[in-house]
Parts: sequence; C-alpha cells; structure tokens
Amino acid sequence: MAGLKAGAPTPEALTVHEASRVLEVHFSDGSQFRLPFELMRVYSPSAEVQGHGPGQEVLQTGKRDVTLVDLEPVGNYAVKPVFSDGHDSGIFSWDYLYELGRNQDALWAEYFERLAAAGVDRDAPMVAKGGGHACGSH
Repeated sequence: MAGLKAGAPTPEALTVHEASRVLEVHFSDGSQFRLPFELMRVYSPSAEVQGHGPGQEVLQTGKRDVTLVDLEPVGNYAVKPVFSDGHDSGIFSWDYLYELGRNQDALWAEYFERLAAAGVDRDAPMVAKGGGHACGSH
C-alpha cells in the first residue's frame, strides 16, 4: 500500500479541518473521504508504527485528540503529516490515503479489536517498551 499504483485515483483537493480533526480528500474518481487524524496517526505507515515486518506493529494509544501541525508535500505522490504528538515519519502516498478512506470502517473495527485483545484503553498514554527503537529509519 505504500507506493503509488499505476492508474490509481489521485487527490484533487486536500482540506485540513482543524476543529473536527479530519483530513478531507477528494479523489479523481469522484471518491471523497474524511479521514480522522486519529485514524491516520494509528495507521501511520512509518516503521515506528508498522514495525519492519508482520507482527512488529506497535499498538498506538492516546491519539484521540491528536492534531495536524503541518502537512508537507512529498513529490507528486504523497504527503507527510506532522502530528501534534511529534510523530512525523509517516509518508502517506495517494493510494494509501485512498485505502484508509475506503476501508476506514474495517480499520476502526480492527483497531478496537486490537485494543481489547491487549486489554488497553484507547485513551491510555503510550508506554515505552524496551530500550527504544534504533533502526535509524526515522
């Protein structure tokens, strides 16, 4: 999901709604999505969140009130959000934004299932594990 797929819809408009904490994206195929900042933060494509392979994902908590501090363009294929909690290493390609929008109901359900399985509250602060992450990719 991280790269730009040939023929994939591209954004025609991106609007940051600070008060409601959503990124509104209008795509070339007519699709429109309102992506909550929390969903974007929880599913950031960064190694810090996704790990370096299956099973290495880091469950994100305490992100309900996260905001966007900046939304930086990355070439003609992506944006890099800077979140209020300091997270800024996820590059969201156009196709990844599209997939988040198209699948957000399922992604929310998966997130809540992961929280329940871990016995963690959505609003719990993040807990540092081990000695930190030193892959150098972020």
